[in-house]
Amino acid sequence: MDHYDSQQTNDYMQPEEDWDRDLLLDPAWEKQQRKTFTAWCNSHLRKAGTQIENIEEDFRDGLKLMLLLEVISGERLAKPERGKMRVHKISNVNKALDFIASKGVKLVSIGAEEIVDGNVKMTLGMIWTIILRFAIQDISVEETSAKEGLLLWCQRKTAPYKNVNIQNFHISWKDGLGFCALIHRHRPELIDYGKLRKDDPLTNLNTAFDVAEKYLDIPKMLDAEDIVGTARPDEKAIMTYVSSFYHAFSGAQKAETAANRICKVLAVNQENEQLMEDYEKLASDLLEWIRRTIPWLENRVPENTMHAMQQKLEDFRDYRRLHKPPKVQEKCQLEINFNTLQTKLRLSNRPAFMPSEGRMVSDINNAWGCLEQVEKGYEEWLLNEIRRLERLDHLAEKFRQKASIHEAWTDGKEAMLRQKDYETATLSEIKALLKKHEAFESDLAAHQDRVEQIAAIAQELNELDYYDSPSVNARCQKICDQWDNLGALTQKRREALERTEKLLETIDQLYLEYAKRAAPFNNWMEGAMEDLQDTFIVHTIEEIQGLTTAHEQFKATLPDADKERLAILGIHNEVSKIVQTYHVNMAGTNPYTTITPQEINGKWDHVRQLVPRRDQALTEEHARQQHNERLRKQFGAQANVIGPWIQTKMEEIGRISIEMHGTLEDQLSHLRQYEKSIVNYKPKIDQLEGDHQLIQEALIFDNKHTNYTMEHIRVGWEQLLTTIARTINEVENQILTRDAKGISQEQMNEFRASFNHFDRKKTGMMDTDDFRACLISMGYNMGEAEFARIMSIVDPNRLGVVTFQAFIDFMSRETADTDTADQVMASFKILAGDKNYITVDELRRELPPDQAEYCIARMAPYTGPDSVPGALDYMSFSTALYGESDL
Repeated sequence: MDHYDSQQTNDYMQPEEDWDRDLLLDPAWEKQQRKTFTAWCNSHLRKAGTQIENIEEDFRDGLKLMLLLEVISGERLAKPERGKMRVHKISNVNKALDFIASKGVKLVSIGAEEIVDGNVKMTLGMIWTIILRFAIQDISVEETSAKEGLLLWCQRKTAPYKNVNIQNFHISWKDGLGFCALIHRHRPELIDYGKLRKDDPLTNLNTAFDVAEKYLDIPKMLDAEDIVGTARPDEKAIMTYVSSFYHAFSGAQKAETAANRICKVLAVNQENEQLMEDYEKLASDLLEWIRRTIPWLENRVPENTMHAMQQKLEDFRDYRRLHKPPKVQEKCQLEINFNTLQTKLRLSNRPAFMPSEGRMVSDINNAWGCLEQVEKGYEEWLLNEIRRLERLDHLAEKFRQKASIHEAWTDGKEAMLRQKDYETATLSEIKALLKKHEAFESDLAAHQDRVEQIAAIAQELNELDYYDSPSVNARCQKICDQWDNLGALTQKRREALERTEKLLETIDQLYLEYAKRAAPFNNWMEGAMEDLQDTFIVHTIEEIQGLTTAHEQFKATLPDADKERLAILGIHNEVSKIVQTYHVNMAGTNPYTTITPQEINGKWDHVRQLVPRRDQALTEEHARQQHNERLRKQFGAQANVIGPWIQTKMEEIGRISIEMHGTLEDQLSHLRQYEKSIVNYKPKIDQLEGDHQLIQEALIFDNKHTNYTMEHIRVGWEQLLTTIARTINEVENQILTRDAKGISQEQMNEFRASFNHFDRKKTGMMDTDDFRACLISMGYNMGEAEFARIMSIVDPNRLGVVTFQAFIDFMSRETADTDTADQVMASFKILAGDKNYITVDELRRELPPDQAEYCIARMAPYTGPDSVPGALDYMSFSTALYGESDL
């Protein structure tokens, strides 16, 4: 590649470094790149009879990556490593990356470790680098860079086509017409371009991709859905796909490739001849070295000293470490050169290379096998001789070491076994001494093997006629005698320890039995004292009866408890007898408890003193609870009558307020009589308050004889009085409204019937939706604004409900307004006559005062004819009375 081509590659590759630094690849772009790059790689790998399925997995061992580079470059790479280890994979990937770098391509942030680890972003970046170098770099139109040249080529080829405007390698290709135009420009018989539509990108793309795959040998690298479904298709995927069209249609490129192939064939022939000469020389040198080395390895004359044999071994190791490895490398390189030469000859359709007589690869392998066989025998001979000389020295040293270790271990053991420390020990100390003695016996048994080994080594040294056998035998006999004495002392000490342990265990069992029975008995007494002194708080007769029953049950257990006390004291006395009889040296008191017989007797006396005190306290509390129960029953009997009575009266008032019949005066009279009967019930409420006062003074907090509390009765009574007063007030207000508005009794009954009908929840109030339905049923046809105005009148506090009083006020006002307006309009028609307007003075002169003022107030915002100030014409007068909606 000349200087211009190298500079051109660098100019284009420079902006692509951003790809490596961008760690966030768009998922849609990654999918497109994965699919496109896989298809592109397979389009070349199929020439070698293989393909890939997963782009980040199949290139991890570097083998298919090297094969891909060989196919697309037409050159041979270094022989790959065939091992399965990570180091072999990294080596293969590095060979591929080195080959890419040798082509003048700068690899940015791409390392072999990332490719071997299956890093998808780094793998896609590497494949894109290969595509740039081997598929796009050589594209040049009018001395432009690769990318610009490919873009210019596409623009020129698609320029005559309608709806095609190639400006980049992403958005310009989404509608598929660009791909179709390229195919039609070079192979018009494959596509009917006139039938394609710009608004059908899926059809256009599928047509182009299917035709390219079937007739142009361009594999399908993308799916139409991938391009259409992405806002901005991946530029690298589109460039890769388009470059395949360029190579398929560029004849000049094929011609250039053919010329380059001829030059390459000549260069390969020269290289092959040089490889043949190198093989012959290397094979001759290697065979000569093997011929000289075999006699040296076949020399098996033994030496008399260890030093001499070790020198022979050192010479052999120098041969293995220094002299043989370079020859191994030469042999490996010879095979590599031979295989490479044969491959190149086969690819060039040349006859296979036949080395000179005796220099075949098989001849060299045979000679090498003989060398390794002789080498193996020589090494075994050396090691056997050295082991033979080392054996005697090793046995003697081993005997001395084992004897010294055993003698050091036995030092002081006899004195330890003769001790009588168990005579003054406690049970726990005796058990510890037994455990220690058991550990010693285990250690003694473990040393049995060492004694047997010492004897066996001494026997072997005797059999091999070791020069110092007498001293070895004397030392061995002393060790065996001492060993027998240790065994006898060990057995004697065990028997003494076991006798002492048995005696102390008897005392310990009595101590333990005392502790097991004394602890719960002591706890029982402490609990009994606590219960007998506990200050109780009860609220019912049942609770005090329960406490009295429990106390009687407790008193019934006292005889059995006294028996247990005497049994516990008997155990303590038995221990004292054993100690005196066998003269046992007791180091201290009972180790299992701190409870003494004196403490047990003292607490027992205290319990017996507390029992009568508890009897008196329970008797007094029982009398108090009987008095409280009488108060509860007295209050409950009255509350159970008054509570339902208040509830019944509340329900009756509710029905009266809804189902009123007769005139309002009759209803008012009936309600006042009802109110008087309720007020006359007040003395019973006062009597219940007195009973409640007595309950509070007695600190009674609950009453199972009634569900009513004084608070419930008070609230119900106040609600009852308030409800009857409010109902009477509502009727009085209805009478005032009826008299003020001139509403007849029939109208009032009609209003009540309508209100009760739409009071669906029967609460004496209509909610907003019920009120709207009521108005509609009475002939009102209003919009949201008019309904909001009405609600502001009937519900000024915005509570969301309409009372019957507010409903009557509104209906009476609306009725009065309509009647007055109709009367005034009739008068207007009489007074206006032919002139069709009326003045304020005429209104005050001709109409009654109330009608005149009403009309003047309504007409104030309006004016009549310009020539008559202060007058209204017929239309303005009607608008003033009825509003715009009625005209």
